[in-house]
Amino acid sequence: MKIAIYGREFNNSVLPYVQEVFNVLDQYKTPVLVYKKYLDFIRDKVKLPDHIQVFTAHTELLGQTDVLVSLGGDGTLLDTLALIRDSGIPVIGINFGRLGFLASINKDEIKTAIEALKNKEYSLDKRTLLSLESSYSLFGEENFALNDITIHRRDNSAMMIIHAYMNNEFVNSYWADGLIIATPTGSTAYSLSCGGPIIFPSSQNFVITPIAPHNLNVRPVIIPDDVTLRFEVEARSAKFLVSCDSRTETVDRSVKITLNKAAFHVNLIRLNNESYLTTLRNKLLWGIDTRNY
Repeated sequence: MKIAIYGREFNNSVLPYVQEVFNVLDQYKTPVLVYKKYLDFIRDKVKLPDHIQVFTAHTELLGQTDVLVSLGGDGTLLDTLALIRDSGIPVIGINFGRLGFLASINKDEIKTAIEALKNKEYSLDKRTLLSLESSYSLFGEENFALNDITIHRRDNSAMMIIHAYMNNEFVNSYWADGLIIATPTGSTAYSLSCGGPIIFPSSQNFVITPIAPHNLNVRPVIIPDDVTLRFEVEARSAKFLVSCDSRTETVDRSVKITLNKAAFHVNLIRLNNESYLTTLRNKLLWGIDTRNY
């Protein structure tokens, strides 16, 4: 098995865990590719195995790796989408961050997780993505999102009115600070913090969640994932923001945005001792008396 490593810059408290990852991979004589910017950052901080290979773009991963390992939090794992795209390369995240819904492997389980990868003791969890289209080709070739696509106001600009259409039928005019369109994967991210529901990954739905709506009777709406959504923005400000997971662009209010289910999916690795319900219970502290914390 050949493993690719992706990560971001980190503080020194994470160093022992990064070192453990490379130690275990070296112990199993695993061929390793490391993202160049990450390798440049860690080269003088950890002891690296011999014969490490480097990659800088998604084209260099095709046919060259079996698994991509993300070292960091959920945001780091989301970054890997630009590298794997529609290649089908499975991704697993080792969580060096806080909550970690996507990067579900705790940093004290590194050796166990790598052993499971080597022994192929895992299943692939197929996750749906959103794709964005506009006349301005927003986000170029990276116009897809695993968590959510969000329309929101700039800085301290006034509240927006977002006109939403589903399959060309008018849905609603949202008076709000913005609108989140989330996948089931993203239902536990920004959408959840704005009052959206938790959706199982296999549900074949999206959810439209308003951000701080002016009309209090407006609530999140769950819709099928085979529809086409279109949004038009009305606002005092000449421009607004569109976020595609962790990537953001400033857009003129004349731009119309169309969203569909992406033509490909992402394979997240789920170890055999994991389940989605286990992750929910552990991350959200279900069934635990939080007064003891």
